[in-house]
Amino acid sequence: MIEEGSKSSKSMVEKRQLFMEMRAQNFDVIRLSTYRTACKLRFVQKRCNLHLVDVWNMIEAFRDNGLSTLDHNAEINVSRLETILSSIFYQLNKRLPTTHQINVDQSIGLLLNFMVATYDSEGHGKLTVFAMKAMLATMSGGKILDKLRYIFSQIADSNGVMVFAKFDQFLREVLKLPTAVFEGPSFGYNEHSVRTCFPQQKKILLNTFLDVLMADPPPQCLVWLPLMHRLANVENVFHPVECSYCRSESMMGFRYRCQQCHGYQLCQSCFWRGHASGPHSNQHQMKEHSSWKSPAKKLSHAISKSLGCMPIGEPPHPVFPEAAERPQDLAHTTTLESPSRLDEEHRLIARYAARLAAEASNSTQCPPADLSFNFDANKQQRQLIAELENKNREILQEIQRLRLEHEQASQPTPEKAQQNPTLLAELRLLRHRKDELERRMSALQESRRELMVQLEGLMRLLKDEEQKQGAQTGSSPHSSPSHSASCTMPMPIRSTSAGSTPTHTPQDCLAGVGDDVLDAFSQGVPRNLRNDLLVAADSITNTMSSLVKELHSVDDGLEEEECNMRNGREKVSSLKHSGKRHSTPSF
Repeated sequence: MIEEGSKSSKSMVEKRQLFMEMRAQNFDVIRLSTYRTACKLRFVQKRCNLHLVDVWNMIEAFRDNGLSTLDHNAEINVSRLETILSSIFYQLNKRLPTTHQINVDQSIGLLLNFMVATYDSEGHGKLTVFAMKAMLATMSGGKILDKLRYIFSQIADSNGVMVFAKFDQFLREVLKLPTAVFEGPSFGYNEHSVRTCFPQQKKILLNTFLDVLMADPPPQCLVWLPLMHRLANVENVFHPVECSYCRSESMMGFRYRCQQCHGYQLCQSCFWRGHASGPHSNQHQMKEHSSWKSPAKKLSHAISKSLGCMPIGEPPHPVFPEAAERPQDLAHTTTLESPSRLDEEHRLIARYAARLAAEASNSTQCPPADLSFNFDANKQQRQLIAELENKNREILQEIQRLRLEHEQASQPTPEKAQQNPTLLAELRLLRHRKDELERRMSALQESRRELMVQLEGLMRLLKDEEQKQGAQTGSSPHSSPSHSASCTMPMPIRSTSAGSTPTHTPQDCLAGVGDDVLDAFSQGVPRNLRNDLLVAADSITNTMSSLVKELHSVDDGLEEEECNMRNGREKVSSLKHSGKRHSTPSF
Protein backbone atom coordinates (compact mmCIF):
# COMPACT_ATOMS: atom_id res chain seq x y z
CA MET A 1 0.00 0.00 0.00
CA ILE A 2 2.85 2.32 0.79
CA GLU A 3 4.50 1.62 -2.60
CA GLU A 4 1.25 2.26 -4.48
CA GLY A 5 0.79 5.52 -2.64
CA SER A 6 4.32 6.63 -3.49
CA LYS A 7 3.83 5.78 -7.19
CA SER A 8 0.57 7.70 -7.39
CA SER A 9 2.09 10.72 -5.66
CA LYS A 10 5.05 10.58 -8.08
CA SER A 11 2.65 10.44 -11.03
CA MET A 12 0.79 13.49 -9.74
CA VAL A 13 4.06 15.38 -9.38
CA GLU A 14 5.03 14.51 -12.96
CA LYS A 15 1.65 15.67 -14.26
CA ARG A 16 2.00 19.01 -12.48
CA GLN A 17 5.69 19.50 -13.31
CA LEU A 18 5.18 21.04 -16.76
CA PHE A 19 2.44 23.40 -15.59
CA MET A 20 4.47 24.45 -12.57
CA GLU A 21 7.45 25.30 -14.77
CA MET A 22 5.19 27.21 -17.14
CA ARG A 23 3.76 29.29 -14.28
CA ALA A 24 7.31 30.09 -13.17
CA GLN A 25 7.91 31.82 -16.52
CA ASN A 26 5.32 34.44 -15.51
CA PHE A 27 3.65 34.51 -18.93
CA ASP A 28 0.46 35.89 -17.39
CA VAL A 29 1.98 39.38 -17.20
CA ILE A 30 1.62 39.60 -21.01
CA ARG A 31 -1.40 41.81 -21.56
CA LEU A 32 -2.36 40.53 -25.04
CA SER A 33 -4.00 37.09 -25.02
CA THR A 34 -2.67 36.21 -28.48
CA TYR A 35 0.97 36.66 -27.44
CA ARG A 36 0.30 35.08 -24.07
CA THR A 37 -1.16 31.93 -25.65
CA ALA A 38 1.55 31.68 -28.26
CA CYS A 39 4.31 32.06 -25.63
CA LYS A 40 2.81 29.36 -23.40
CA LEU A 41 2.42 26.84 -26.23
CA ARG A 42 5.91 27.63 -27.49
CA PHE A 43 7.23 26.91 -23.98
CA VAL A 44 5.43 23.54 -23.91
CA GLN A 45 6.76 22.74 -27.39
CA LYS A 46 10.38 23.42 -26.40
CA ARG A 47 10.14 21.82 -22.96
CA CYS A 48 8.88 18.55 -24.50
CA ASN A 49 11.48 18.81 -27.32
CA LEU A 50 8.76 18.77 -29.97
CA HIS A 51 10.42 21.70 -31.73
CA LEU A 52 13.22 19.30 -32.73
CA VAL A 53 10.81 16.91 -34.49
CA ASP A 54 9.93 18.12 -37.98
CA VAL A 55 6.36 17.68 -39.14
CA TRP A 56 7.52 15.28 -41.88
CA ASN A 57 9.26 13.13 -39.25
CA MET A 58 6.04 13.18 -37.27
CA ILE A 59 4.03 12.03 -40.28
CA GLU A 60 6.53 9.23 -40.87
CA ALA A 61 6.15 8.17 -37.24
CA PHE A 62 2.35 8.02 -37.72
CA ARG A 63 2.81 5.71 -40.68
CA ASP A 64 5.41 3.52 -38.98
CA ASN A 65 3.09 2.97 -36.00
CA GLY A 66 0.12 2.03 -38.19
CA LEU A 67 -1.94 5.16 -37.50
CA SER A 68 -2.45 5.97 -41.19
CA THR A 69 -4.72 2.97 -41.66
CA LEU A 70 -6.86 3.60 -38.56
CA ASP A 71 -10.13 5.50 -38.53
CA HIS A 72 -10.03 9.01 -37.08
CA ASN A 73 -12.53 8.10 -34.40
CA ALA A 74 -10.65 4.96 -33.34
CA GLU A 75 -9.35 5.09 -29.77
CA ILE A 76 -5.91 4.15 -28.48
CA ASN A 77 -5.01 3.59 -24.87
CA VAL A 78 -2.34 5.43 -22.94
CA SER A 79 0.08 2.51 -23.12
CA ARG A 80 0.08 2.51 -26.91
CA LEU A 81 0.37 6.31 -26.92
CA GLU A 82 3.46 5.97 -24.76
CA THR A 83 4.91 3.45 -27.23
CA ILE A 84 4.30 5.87 -30.11
CA LEU A 85 5.96 8.75 -28.25
CA SER A 86 8.90 6.48 -27.42
CA SER A 87 9.46 5.70 -31.09
CA ILE A 88 9.29 9.42 -31.97
CA PHE A 89 11.91 10.50 -29.44
CA TYR A 90 14.22 7.51 -29.93
CA GLN A 91 14.27 8.23 -33.67
CA LEU A 92 14.96 11.89 -32.85
CA ASN A 93 18.04 10.95 -30.82
CA LYS A 94 19.35 8.97 -33.80
CA ARG A 95 19.21 12.08 -35.97
CA LEU A 96 20.84 14.36 -33.38
CA PRO A 97 24.60 14.53 -32.79
CA THR A 98 25.90 12.90 -29.63
CA THR A 99 26.56 16.28 -28.03
CA HIS A 100 22.90 17.28 -28.38
CA GLN A 101 21.14 14.13 -27.20
CA ILE A 102 17.90 14.65 -25.28
CA ASN A 103 16.54 12.92 -22.20
CA VAL A 104 14.07 10.58 -23.87
CA ASP A 105 12.33 9.38 -20.70
CA GLN A 106 11.79 12.92 -19.44
CA SER A 107 10.44 14.11 -22.79
CA ILE A 108 8.08 11.14 -22.99
CA GLY A 109 6.80 11.71 -19.46
CA LEU A 110 6.20 15.45 -19.91
CA LEU A 111 4.48 15.14 -23.28
CA LEU A 112 2.39 12.14 -22.25
CA ASN A 113 1.10 13.89 -19.15
CA PHE A 114 0.32 17.06 -21.13
CA MET A 115 -1.63 15.11 -23.77
CA VAL A 116 -3.57 13.14 -21.18
CA ALA A 117 -4.42 16.31 -19.27
CA THR A 118 -5.51 18.03 -22.50
CA TYR A 119 -7.52 15.29 -24.22
CA ASP A 120 -8.49 12.92 -21.39
CA SER A 121 -9.62 15.24 -18.65
CA GLU A 122 -12.31 12.76 -17.56
CA GLY A 123 -9.77 9.99 -16.98
CA HIS A 124 -10.94 7.34 -19.47
CA GLY A 125 -7.37 6.44 -20.36
CA LYS A 126 -8.01 6.68 -24.12
CA LEU A 127 -7.49 9.21 -26.91
CA THR A 128 -8.83 9.30 -30.43
CA VAL A 129 -6.44 8.90 -33.34
CA PHE A 130 -7.48 12.20 -34.89
CA ALA A 131 -6.92 14.12 -31.62
CA MET A 132 -3.41 12.71 -31.30
CA LYS A 133 -2.56 13.49 -34.95
CA ALA A 134 -3.92 17.05 -34.73
CA MET A 135 -2.05 17.80 -31.50
CA LEU A 136 1.33 16.32 -32.52
CA ALA A 137 1.22 17.80 -36.03
CA THR A 138 0.36 21.26 -34.65
CA MET A 139 2.97 21.22 -31.89
CA SER A 140 5.80 19.72 -33.96
CA GLY A 141 8.56 21.73 -35.60
CA GLY A 142 8.71 22.73 -39.24
CA LYS A 143 6.91 25.18 -41.51
CA ILE A 144 3.31 26.17 -40.95
CA LEU A 145 2.64 25.62 -44.66
CA ASP A 146 3.59 21.93 -44.38
CA LYS A 147 1.45 21.52 -41.25
CA LEU A 148 -1.61 23.06 -42.87
CA ARG A 149 -1.19 20.91 -45.98
CA TYR A 150 -1.09 17.77 -43.83
CA ILE A 151 -4.11 18.89 -41.81
CA PHE A 152 -6.04 19.58 -45.02
CA SER A 153 -5.22 16.07 -46.27
CA GLN A 154 -6.85 14.71 -43.12
CA ILE A 155 -10.06 16.73 -43.44
CA ALA A 156 -10.59 16.61 -47.24
CA ASP A 157 -12.41 14.03 -49.32
CA SER A 158 -11.05 12.03 -52.27
CA ASN A 159 -11.78 14.95 -54.64
CA GLY A 160 -9.62 17.39 -52.68
CA VAL A 161 -12.58 19.31 -51.19
CA MET A 162 -12.67 20.12 -47.48
CA VAL A 163 -15.38 18.42 -45.43
CA PHE A 164 -16.82 20.99 -43.01
CA ALA A 165 -17.67 18.34 -40.42
CA LYS A 166 -14.05 17.19 -40.32
CA PHE A 167 -12.79 20.77 -40.11
CA ASP A 168 -15.17 21.32 -37.21
CA GLN A 169 -13.69 18.22 -35.55
CA PHE A 170 -10.19 19.61 -36.12
CA LEU A 171 -11.11 22.90 -34.46
CA ARG A 172 -12.54 21.00 -31.47
CA GLU A 173 -9.26 19.16 -30.97
CA VAL A 174 -6.77 21.92 -31.74
CA LEU A 175 -8.55 24.54 -29.62
CA LYS A 176 -8.11 22.28 -26.60
CA LEU A 177 -4.46 23.36 -26.61
CA PRO A 178 -5.16 27.00 -25.58
CA THR A 179 -7.62 25.66 -23.01
CA ALA A 180 -4.91 23.39 -21.57
CA VAL A 181 -2.68 26.43 -20.92
CA PHE A 182 -5.59 28.32 -19.28
CA GLU A 183 -6.46 30.47 -22.30
CA GLY A 184 -9.85 28.91 -22.99
CA PRO A 185 -11.91 32.10 -22.51
CA SER A 186 -10.01 33.79 -25.35
CA PHE A 187 -9.61 30.88 -27.79
CA GLY A 188 -12.10 28.24 -26.76
CA TYR A 189 -14.24 26.30 -29.22
CA ASN A 190 -17.79 27.35 -30.06
CA GLU A 191 -20.31 26.17 -32.61
CA HIS A 192 -19.77 29.23 -34.80
CA SER A 193 -16.00 28.76 -35.14
CA VAL A 194 -16.24 27.05 -38.53
CA ARG A 195 -18.32 29.79 -40.14
CA THR A 196 -16.11 32.51 -38.71
CA CYS A 197 -13.22 30.94 -40.66
CA PHE A 198 -15.16 30.41 -43.90
CA PRO A 199 -18.19 32.71 -43.79
CA GLN A 200 -19.10 32.60 -47.48
CA GLN A 201 -17.20 29.82 -49.21
CA LYS A 202 -19.05 26.59 -49.84
CA LYS A 203 -16.40 24.61 -51.70
CA ILE A 204 -13.03 24.85 -49.98
CA LEU A 205 -9.99 23.62 -51.89
CA LEU A 206 -6.38 23.53 -50.72
CA ASN A 207 -5.41 26.99 -51.97
CA THR A 208 -8.48 28.59 -50.41
CA PHE A 209 -7.79 26.80 -47.14
CA LEU A 210 -4.21 28.09 -47.09
CA ASP A 211 -5.27 31.61 -48.09
CA VAL A 212 -7.65 31.84 -45.13
CA LEU A 213 -5.44 30.31 -42.43
CA MET A 214 -2.25 32.09 -43.57
CA ALA A 215 -3.91 35.47 -44.12
CA ASP A 216 -2.93 38.60 -42.18
CA PRO A 217 -4.77 38.51 -39.88
CA PRO A 218 -5.85 34.86 -39.75
CA PRO A 219 -9.18 33.69 -38.28
CA GLN A 220 -9.60 34.89 -34.71
CA CYS A 221 -9.83 31.43 -33.16
CA LEU A 222 -6.47 30.40 -34.73
CA VAL A 223 -4.58 33.69 -34.57
CA TRP A 224 -2.13 32.21 -32.04
CA LEU A 225 -0.96 29.47 -34.47
CA PRO A 226 1.03 31.61 -36.98
CA LEU A 227 2.27 33.79 -34.12
CA MET A 228 3.78 30.73 -32.45
CA HIS A 229 5.76 30.06 -35.64
CA ARG A 230 6.88 33.67 -35.86
CA LEU A 231 8.11 33.44 -32.28
CA ALA A 232 10.24 30.47 -33.21
CA ASN A 233 11.75 32.38 -36.16
CA VAL A 234 12.74 35.53 -34.21
CA GLU A 235 14.10 34.03 -30.99
CA ASN A 236 17.71 34.68 -32.10
CA VAL A 237 17.15 37.85 -34.15
CA PHE A 238 19.28 40.78 -32.96
CA HIS A 239 18.25 44.46 -33.31
CA PRO A 240 21.01 47.03 -32.63
CA VAL A 241 18.47 49.58 -31.39
CA GLU A 242 17.88 51.06 -27.94
CA CYS A 243 14.52 50.43 -26.28
CA SER A 244 12.76 53.74 -25.55
CA TYR A 245 11.42 52.45 -22.20
CA CYS A 246 13.93 50.12 -20.54
CA ARG A 247 16.91 51.75 -22.32
CA SER A 248 18.35 48.41 -23.29
CA GLU A 249 20.99 48.99 -25.95
CA SER A 250 19.91 46.00 -28.03
CA MET A 251 16.83 43.89 -28.61
CA MET A 252 16.27 40.19 -29.14
CA GLY A 253 13.15 38.77 -30.78
CA PHE A 254 10.44 41.16 -31.96
CA ARG A 255 10.88 44.93 -32.24
CA TYR A 256 7.91 47.33 -32.14
CA ARG A 257 7.94 50.82 -33.64
CA CYS A 258 5.28 53.42 -32.97
CA GLN A 259 3.49 54.80 -36.01
CA GLN A 260 2.79 58.15 -34.34
CA CYS A 261 5.78 58.90 -32.10
CA HIS A 262 8.90 59.52 -34.17
CA GLY A 263 11.78 57.22 -33.30
CA TYR A 264 9.93 55.52 -30.46
CA GLN A 265 10.68 51.78 -30.35
CA LEU A 266 10.05 49.09 -27.74
CA CYS A 267 11.49 45.64 -27.16
CA GLN A 268 9.09 42.72 -27.05
CA SER A 269 9.21 42.44 -23.25
CA CYS A 270 8.17 46.08 -22.73
CA PHE A 271 5.52 45.98 -25.44
CA TRP A 272 3.97 42.73 -24.17
CA ARG A 273 3.71 44.16 -20.67
CA GLY A 274 2.19 47.44 -21.85
CA HIS A 275 5.02 49.76 -20.80
CA ALA A 276 4.98 53.28 -22.16
CA SER A 277 6.87 56.52 -21.48
CA GLY A 278 6.72 60.15 -22.49
CA PRO A 279 4.08 61.13 -25.04
CA HIS A 280 3.68 57.51 -26.19
CA SER A 281 0.48 55.67 -25.25
CA ASN A 282 -0.57 52.05 -25.45
CA GLN A 283 -3.39 53.16 -27.70
CA HIS A 284 -0.96 54.15 -30.43
CA GLN A 285 -0.62 51.84 -33.39
CA MET A 286 2.59 49.78 -33.30
CA LYS A 287 4.31 47.97 -36.15
CA GLU A 288 5.97 44.65 -35.47
CA HIS A 289 9.42 43.97 -36.99
CA SER A 290 11.01 40.55 -37.09
CA SER A 291 14.34 41.65 -38.62
CA TRP A 292 16.73 44.58 -38.64
CA LYS A 293 17.53 46.68 -41.69
CA SER A 294 20.19 49.36 -41.73
CA PRO A 295 19.24 52.88 -42.93
CA ALA A 296 21.12 52.26 -46.19
CA LYS A 297 19.12 49.10 -46.84
CA LYS A 298 15.90 50.92 -46.01
CA LEU A 299 16.75 53.67 -48.51
CA SER A 300 17.61 51.20 -51.29
CA HIS A 301 14.45 49.23 -50.53
CA ALA A 302 12.33 52.37 -50.72
CA ILE A 303 13.93 53.46 -54.01
CA SER A 304 13.46 50.01 -55.56
CA LYS A 305 9.87 49.93 -54.46
CA SER A 306 9.15 53.40 -55.83
CA LEU A 307 10.76 52.56 -59.18
CA GLY A 308 8.79 49.34 -59.48
CA CYS A 309 11.90 47.15 -59.41
CA MET A 310 10.42 44.77 -56.85
CA PRO A 311 6.93 43.38 -56.25
CA ILE A 312 4.76 45.22 -53.79
CA GLY A 313 3.48 42.07 -52.11
CA GLU A 314 4.42 38.41 -52.29
CA PRO A 315 1.87 35.60 -52.05
CA PRO A 316 1.82 33.93 -48.62
CA HIS A 317 2.19 30.48 -50.16
CA PRO A 318 2.79 28.82 -53.55
CA VAL A 319 -0.23 27.89 -55.63
CA PHE A 320 -0.92 24.15 -55.62
CA PRO A 321 -2.97 22.16 -58.16
CA GLU A 322 -6.68 22.35 -57.46
CA ALA A 323 -7.38 18.70 -58.28
CA ALA A 324 -6.47 16.08 -55.75
CA GLU A 325 -3.36 14.10 -56.59
CA ARG A 326 -4.17 10.67 -57.95
CA PRO A 327 -1.91 7.64 -57.83
CA GLN A 328 -0.11 6.98 -61.09
CA ASP A 329 -1.32 4.14 -63.28
CA LEU A 330 1.72 1.92 -63.82
CA ALA A 331 -0.16 -1.11 -65.12
CA HIS A 332 1.44 -0.90 -68.56
CA THR A 333 4.94 -0.89 -67.04
CA THR A 334 4.66 -4.11 -65.08
CA THR A 335 6.67 -5.97 -67.69
CA LEU A 336 9.68 -3.76 -67.08
CA GLU A 337 10.31 -5.27 -63.64
CA SER A 338 9.95 -8.81 -62.43
CA PRO A 339 6.49 -9.19 -60.83
CA SER A 340 7.76 -11.93 -58.56
CA ARG A 341 10.46 -9.63 -57.24
CA LEU A 342 8.00 -6.85 -56.42
CA ASP A 343 5.54 -9.28 -54.85
CA GLU A 344 8.30 -10.73 -52.70
CA GLU A 345 9.25 -7.29 -51.38
CA HIS A 346 5.63 -6.42 -50.64
CA ARG A 347 5.22 -9.69 -48.77
CA LEU A 348 8.33 -8.94 -46.71
CA ILE A 349 7.06 -5.48 -45.81
CA ALA A 350 3.62 -6.83 -44.90
CA ARG A 351 5.10 -9.64 -42.77
CA TYR A 352 7.39 -7.33 -40.79
CA ALA A 353 4.61 -4.78 -40.34
CA ALA A 354 2.33 -7.48 -38.96
CA ARG A 355 5.06 -8.68 -36.61
CA LEU A 356 5.68 -5.14 -35.34
CA ALA A 357 1.96 -4.60 -34.82
CA ALA A 358 1.73 -7.83 -32.83
CA GLU A 359 4.72 -6.91 -30.70
CA ALA A 360 3.32 -3.42 -30.17
CA SER A 361 0.01 -4.88 -28.94
CA ASN A 362 1.90 -7.18 -26.60
CA SER A 363 4.06 -4.36 -25.33
CA THR A 364 0.98 -2.42 -24.21
CA GLN A 365 0.56 -4.97 -21.41
CA CYS A 366 4.16 -4.48 -20.18
CA PRO A 367 5.17 -1.87 -17.57
CA PRO A 368 6.72 1.37 -18.86
CA ALA A 369 10.13 0.23 -17.61
CA ASP A 370 10.31 -2.32 -20.48
CA LEU A 371 9.55 0.18 -23.26
CA SER A 372 13.16 0.97 -24.07
CA PHE A 373 14.02 -2.72 -24.18
CA ASN A 374 11.16 -3.50 -26.55
CA PHE A 375 12.09 -0.61 -28.81
CA ASP A 376 15.74 -1.65 -28.95
CA ALA A 377 14.68 -5.18 -29.83
CA ASN A 378 12.68 -3.86 -32.79
CA LYS A 379 15.42 -1.49 -34.00
CA GLN A 380 16.85 -3.86 -36.61
CA GLN A 381 13.40 -4.77 -37.88
CA ARG A 382 12.49 -1.10 -38.32
CA GLN A 383 15.72 -0.47 -40.16
CA LEU A 384 15.02 -3.40 -42.47
CA ILE A 385 11.52 -2.10 -43.18
CA ALA A 386 12.93 1.36 -43.97
CA GLU A 387 15.48 -0.18 -46.35
CA LEU A 388 12.79 -2.21 -48.10
CA GLU A 389 10.56 0.83 -48.48
CA ASN A 390 13.45 2.86 -49.93
CA LYS A 391 14.20 0.06 -52.37
CA ASN A 392 10.55 -0.10 -53.36
CA ARG A 393 10.53 3.64 -54.05
CA GLU A 394 13.66 3.31 -56.18
CA ILE A 395 12.02 0.52 -58.19
CA LEU A 396 8.92 2.64 -58.80
CA GLN A 397 11.08 5.57 -59.91
CA GLU A 398 12.98 3.31 -62.32
CA ILE A 399 9.67 2.02 -63.71
CA GLN A 400 8.51 5.58 -64.26
CA ARG A 401 11.80 6.48 -65.99
CA LEU A 402 11.60 3.48 -68.32
CA ARG A 403 7.99 4.27 -69.12
CA LEU A 404 8.93 7.82 -70.15
CA GLU A 405 11.79 6.54 -72.32
CA HIS A 406 9.43 4.07 -73.98
CA GLU A 407 6.91 6.81 -74.74
CA GLN A 408 9.61 9.08 -76.17
CA ALA A 409 10.99 6.28 -78.35
CA SER A 410 7.54 5.40 -79.69
CA GLN A 411 6.75 8.97 -80.76
CA PRO A 412 7.56 9.93 -84.40
CA THR A 413 10.74 11.99 -84.71
CA PRO A 414 10.98 15.12 -86.87
CA GLU A 415 13.66 13.38 -89.01
CA LYS A 416 11.22 10.61 -89.92
CA ALA A 417 8.41 13.03 -90.57
CA GLN A 418 10.49 15.35 -92.74
CA GLN A 419 12.03 12.76 -95.08
CA ASN A 420 12.69 14.04 -98.63
CA PRO A 421 10.34 12.28 -101.10
CA THR A 422 12.67 13.11 -104.03
CA LEU A 423 15.55 11.24 -102.43
CA LEU A 424 13.31 8.28 -101.74
CA ALA A 425 12.15 8.19 -105.37
CA GLU A 426 15.75 8.30 -106.66
CA LEU A 427 16.75 5.57 -104.24
CA ARG A 428 13.93 3.32 -105.44
CA LEU A 429 14.89 4.02 -109.11
CA LEU A 430 18.53 3.09 -108.49
CA ARG A 431 17.56 -0.11 -106.76
CA HIS A 432 15.26 -1.00 -109.64
CA ARG A 433 18.03 -0.34 -112.19
CA LYS A 434 20.49 -2.44 -110.22
CA ASP A 435 18.02 -5.33 -110.07
CA GLU A 436 17.43 -5.06 -113.83
CA LEU A 437 21.18 -5.19 -114.58
CA GLU A 438 21.58 -8.19 -112.33
CA ARG A 439 18.81 -10.01 -114.18
CA ARG A 440 20.41 -9.14 -117.57
CA MET A 441 23.79 -10.38 -116.38
CA SER A 442 22.26 -13.63 -115.24
CA ALA A 443 20.65 -14.08 -118.67
CA LEU A 444 23.97 -13.45 -120.46
CA GLN A 445 25.75 -15.94 -118.24
CA GLU A 446 23.10 -18.51 -119.05
CA SER A 447 23.58 -17.83 -122.82
CA ARG A 448 27.35 -18.23 -122.40
CA ARG A 449 26.89 -21.62 -120.76
CA GLU A 450 24.63 -22.76 -123.62
CA LEU A 451 27.19 -21.64 -126.25
CA MET A 452 29.94 -23.50 -124.42
CA VAL A 453 27.84 -26.63 -124.42
CA GLN A 454 27.32 -26.27 -128.19
CA LEU A 455 31.07 -25.76 -128.72
CA GLU A 456 31.88 -28.90 -126.76
CA GLY A 457 29.42 -30.81 -128.95
CA LEU A 458 31.06 -29.48 -132.10
CA MET A 459 34.45 -30.51 -130.79
CA ARG A 460 33.30 -34.06 -130.30
CA LEU A 461 31.91 -34.11 -133.83
CA LEU A 462 35.29 -32.90 -135.17
CA LYS A 463 37.15 -35.64 -133.30
CA ASP A 464 34.83 -38.30 -134.63
CA GLU A 465 35.31 -36.98 -138.18
CA GLU A 466 39.10 -37.03 -137.83
CA GLN A 467 39.08 -40.58 -136.55
CA LYS A 468 36.97 -41.71 -139.51
CA GLN A 469 39.35 -40.02 -141.98
CA GLY A 470 42.37 -41.60 -140.29
CA ALA A 471 40.81 -45.03 -140.53
CA GLN A 472 40.16 -44.56 -144.22
CA THR A 473 43.71 -43.45 -145.09
CA GLY A 474 45.30 -45.97 -142.76
CA SER A 475 47.30 -43.37 -140.87
CA SER A 476 46.69 -40.80 -138.15
CA PRO A 477 46.52 -37.16 -138.92
CA HIS A 478 49.93 -36.67 -137.40
CA SER A 479 51.59 -39.30 -139.63
CA SER A 480 51.20 -37.21 -142.79
CA PRO A 481 53.64 -34.30 -142.73
CA SER A 482 52.24 -32.64 -145.77
CA HIS A 483 48.75 -32.72 -144.47
CA SER A 484 49.83 -31.43 -141.12
CA ALA A 485 51.84 -28.69 -142.66
CA SER A 486 49.01 -27.54 -144.80
CA CYS A 487 46.21 -27.83 -142.25
CA THR A 488 47.77 -27.32 -138.84
CA MET A 489 47.53 -23.94 -137.10
CA PRO A 490 50.30 -23.70 -134.52
CA MET A 491 49.67 -22.04 -131.15
CA PRO A 492 51.18 -18.56 -130.79
CA ILE A 493 54.41 -18.23 -128.87
CA ARG A 494 54.82 -15.32 -126.40
CA SER A 495 58.47 -14.41 -126.44
CA THR A 496 59.92 -12.78 -123.39
CA SER A 497 63.26 -11.85 -125.01
CA ALA A 498 64.20 -8.27 -125.62
CA GLY A 499 62.87 -6.76 -128.80
CA SER A 500 60.22 -9.40 -129.27
CA THR A 501 56.63 -8.35 -129.59
CA PRO A 502 53.85 -10.72 -128.39
CA THR A 503 51.35 -11.56 -131.05
CA HIS A 504 47.65 -12.12 -130.55
CA THR A 505 45.47 -14.44 -132.51
CA PRO A 506 41.76 -14.99 -132.37
CA GLN A 507 42.52 -17.92 -130.15
CA ASP A 508 43.44 -15.49 -127.34
CA CYS A 509 39.78 -14.60 -127.16
CA LEU A 510 39.01 -18.25 -126.28
CA ALA A 511 40.91 -18.21 -123.02
CA GLY A 512 38.98 -20.25 -120.48
CA VAL A 513 36.80 -21.92 -123.15
CA GLY A 514 38.12 -25.47 -122.65
CA ASP A 515 40.90 -27.83 -123.75
CA ASP A 516 38.75 -29.45 -126.39
CA VAL A 517 38.29 -26.18 -128.21
CA LEU A 518 42.00 -25.29 -128.01
CA ASP A 519 42.98 -28.73 -129.27
CA ALA A 520 40.57 -28.34 -132.12
CA PHE A 521 42.21 -25.09 -133.22
CA SER A 522 45.69 -26.52 -132.81
CA GLN A 523 44.98 -29.49 -135.12
CA GLY A 524 43.89 -29.71 -138.68
CA VAL A 525 40.17 -29.06 -139.12
CA PRO A 526 38.07 -28.06 -142.06
CA ARG A 527 38.55 -24.40 -142.81
CA ASN A 528 34.90 -23.41 -142.81
CA LEU A 529 34.05 -25.11 -139.47
CA ARG A 530 37.03 -23.55 -137.77
CA ASN A 531 36.05 -20.12 -139.02
CA ASP A 532 32.55 -20.64 -137.73
CA LEU A 533 33.87 -21.52 -134.30
CA LEU A 534 36.12 -18.47 -134.28
CA VAL A 535 33.20 -16.25 -135.23
CA ALA A 536 31.09 -17.75 -132.42
CA ALA A 537 33.93 -17.29 -129.91
CA ASP A 538 34.47 -13.67 -131.04
CA SER A 539 30.75 -13.04 -130.71
CA ILE A 540 30.78 -14.36 -127.17
CA THR A 541 33.85 -12.30 -126.28
CA ASN A 542 32.44 -9.11 -127.78
CA THR A 543 29.12 -9.60 -126.01
CA MET A 544 30.81 -10.13 -122.64
CA SER A 545 33.10 -7.13 -123.21
CA SER A 546 30.16 -4.87 -124.01
CA LEU A 547 28.37 -6.13 -120.94
CA VAL A 548 31.35 -5.38 -118.71
CA LYS A 549 31.68 -1.89 -120.24
CA GLU A 550 28.00 -1.21 -119.69
CA LEU A 551 28.20 -2.40 -116.10
CA HIS A 552 31.22 -0.17 -115.49
CA SER A 553 29.42 2.82 -116.98
CA VAL A 554 26.39 2.08 -114.80
CA ASP A 555 28.65 1.73 -111.80
CA ASP A 556 30.21 5.14 -112.51
CA GLY A 557 26.75 6.67 -112.83
CA LEU A 558 25.72 5.09 -109.57
CA GLU A 559 28.78 6.48 -107.81
CA GLU A 560 28.06 9.99 -109.08
CA GLU A 561 24.42 9.83 -108.03
CA GLU A 562 25.32 8.41 -104.66
CA CYS A 563 27.82 11.21 -104.02
CA ASN A 564 25.06 13.74 -104.67
CA MET A 565 22.63 11.94 -102.43
CA ARG A 566 25.15 11.49 -99.60
CA ASN A 567 24.95 15.20 -98.79
CA GLY A 568 21.18 14.96 -98.37
CA ARG A 569 20.99 11.66 -96.60
CA GLU A 570 23.76 9.42 -95.26
CA LYS A 571 21.72 6.26 -95.58
CA VAL A 572 22.20 6.16 -99.40
CA SER A 573 25.92 5.39 -98.86
CA SER A 574 25.08 1.76 -98.16
CA LEU A 575 23.73 1.47 -101.76
CA LYS A 576 27.16 2.27 -103.17
CA HIS A 577 28.79 -0.74 -101.49
CA SER A 578 25.87 -2.93 -102.46
CA GLY A 579 26.09 -1.76 -106.10
CA LYS A 580 29.85 -2.39 -106.15
CA ARG A 581 29.44 -5.93 -104.93
CA HIS A 582 26.94 -6.81 -107.69
CA SER A 583 28.19 -4.71 -110.60
CA THR A 584 31.43 -6.67 -111.48
CA PRO A 585 30.68 -10.27 -112.51
CA SER A 586 33.19 -13.12 -112.26
CA PHE A 587 33.48 -15.18 -115.46
